Amino acid sequence: MGFRVLKTAIAVIIAMYLAYILGVHTPGAAGLLAILGIEVTKKKGIQSALHRIAASILALLIGSVLFNLLGFHIWVVSLFILIVFPVLVRLRITEGAVTGAVVMLHLFAYESANWPTVLNELILLVIGLGSATLINIAYMPKADAALITHKQQIEGLFSDIFVNIAKHLRDNTVIWDGKELLEVSEEIERGASLAKRSMENTLLFGWDPYWRVYFYMRGEQLESIHRMIDLVAGVYQTLPQGELVAAIFEDISQSVKEDYYTGEAEKELQELNARYKGMPLPESREEFEVRSAILQLNRELMHYLAIAKKQKKHRPEAG
Repeated sequence: MGFRVLKTAIAVIIAMYLAYILGVHTPGAAGLLAILGIEVTKKKGIQSALHRIAASILALLIGSVLFNLLGFHIWVVSLFILIVFPVLVRLRITEGAVTGAVVMLHLFAYESANWPTVLNELILLVIGLGSATLINIAYMPKADAALITHKQQIEGLFSDIFVNIAKHLRDNTVIWDGKELLEVSEEIERGASLAKRSMENTLLFGWDPYWRVYFYMRGEQLESIHRMIDLVAGVYQTLPQGELVAAIFEDISQSVKEDYYTGEAEKELQELNARYKGMPLPESREEFEVRSAILQLNRELMHYLAIAKKQKKHRPEAG
């Protein structure tokens, strides 16, 4: 049984008991409204409740006028929909269309649109949606453990990707299917979605922006990795330059799992770029093409590290 189902059941019980205690007509409607009011996050629950109440009040007002003027006929219900629904769209409160239709149909069923009937519907709205909102606010499961799991999965997949890149640079006959690229993309999307949901469950204080920043950073880095893969595909010869940058990729395959930016790979890459300048020129067109791809790979790797440097935490002693 899902947590949302449990919350819904509790909200329905509270709403219906309150309606019985207060002597409201058709207390079962309070349970129905409570079902409609349960949402996946606290902020979404509050916003949804406000939209539903506003839409329902509008529906009661217009429905009362139409029924009192034209009578309780089925075609009046259709006229109500033609008038009210476009207004809800214009006001951007379409979430309340269903609850508005529910309270309007209650008036139609009662064949009464006087003040006591309208007041009864307003009380049902407050009880049903209020119960759901309180249950939404009362407790939402913490997402920290799941976020950490996504983080570990992403870092593990990044590490595997860098190891495979290093293998190809050391031996261009090595074949890699690249499945980790698809897997890590899905993990980043799931993690970012969960981080957004966690943020929406924090009404005032206590939200740590680290997770939104983290998954955004990994998304940017994945784009950089895709560009690296395109460049690595152009390395069709095993050269000393490729073996040197492969060692850096192997180092990054370990440092990617660290929470702090160390800067060691950046220094190694800068030293390697300086070392390249002292090496002999290519002896063939093929060597020139491969070394050109490796040089562009170094630059893309520097861009990848710049993203980490900007977004990752820095150790206090590093300033």
